[in-house]
Amino acid sequence: MDKRILLIGETVGFMMNAIITGLQKEGYEVEEVAARINEVEKISDIPKKVILYLGSTLAADSEFLVYLKDIVIGKHLSLFVVGNDQEMEDMDNYIPAEVITDKILRPLNVKQLAERLDIEVEKEKAAEEMKKILVVDDDPTMLRMIKSLLEKKYRVYMAGSGMNAITFLANNKVDLILLDYEMPVVSGAKVLEMIRSEVTTQDIPVMFLTSKNDKDSVMQVLSLKPEKYLLKTMPPGEWLSNIDDYFEKKSKETGNLI
Repeated sequence: MDKRILLIGETVGFMMNAIITGLQKEGYEVEEVAARINEVEKISDIPKKVILYLGSTLAADSEFLVYLKDIVIGKHLSLFVVGNDQEMEDMDNYIPAEVITDKILRPLNVKQLAERLDIEVEKEKAAEEMKKILVVDDDPTMLRMIKSLLEKKYRVYMAGSGMNAITFLANNKVDLILLDYEMPVVSGAKVLEMIRSEVTTQDIPVMFLTSKNDKDSVMQVLSLKPEKYLLKTMPPGEWLSNIDDYFEKKSKETGNLI
């Protein structure tokens, strides 16, 4: 099990040291770094679990928080945030809720923090055996709903834009992509084109998510040859059934269990 932690804070202080000491006692290996982009960029192998210890200045540091959000999404890190109510509210302007694994309000009990990390470690261990699905949609509500629907059976990753998806796929492998067809800046069709143009991603199966069901729109989607297209107007259970059926069919074709 990977029990490495990256602890990010404004400055070294009593609570930062207390977190390090407490987590080390629980068997975690903690690396501390200042909340500066150039400092984080020096880390060649960022741990999968990150603790962001907020202060009033850091909670409003838009440049760093947006940078951290992109790192968390791109590398699919688990982000734990420690702070007070006001700091959390300020941070929410830059890091959306779906990116954060857990929020821990101060005053902080380090042992309880370790217990929450332990839960995430166990979830990661179990998730290694699951099929991996990347959901790409510019609607945060849709992302959260699909994640909630799928995460009991699949390991779900989320990307809020086409370019975030491409960045994620450069460093991670998945078994299926659920791709929103209509997105600003980079459309689903363009994202699929980019996926098919790269040797490392060209064979990843893609299912389109679309809200359009008129004949012209359907034909346009089908011309891109996705595995399936799923209407957003479908009951969520039908999405899950389609995905289950796809993996069951693939399993029979290869002779492997899901």
